[in-house]
Amino acid sequence: MRVLSETNRPLTVNEIAAAIGIYDPREVKSIYEDLKHIAKTVRRKGGVLYMEPPQCANCGYVFKNLTKPHKPSKCPRCRSERILPPRFTIEY
Repeated sequence: MRVLSETNRPLTVNEIAAAIGIYDPREVKSIYEDLKHIAKTVRRKGGVLYMEPPQCANCGYVFKNLTKPHKPSKCPRCRSERILPPRFTIEY
């Protein structure tokens, strides 16, 4: 939580993992679950966890209607797998 609140730009899950010393891909994926809990904690403290949605690097499609934070595998418009991951930041 400190990593997100101390940065001045949104971070991807991989950047968050590197900042806290996690390099195992399975553990990196678990950060998405942790972000749900972090959002609740931040909300109780009067802040907000913002997510910049993932975007297709090929056609620019923005994944706006995600039910939970994750990196989609393919673009529904062009079927490209070049997806820019979501980015997260905390503001109080």
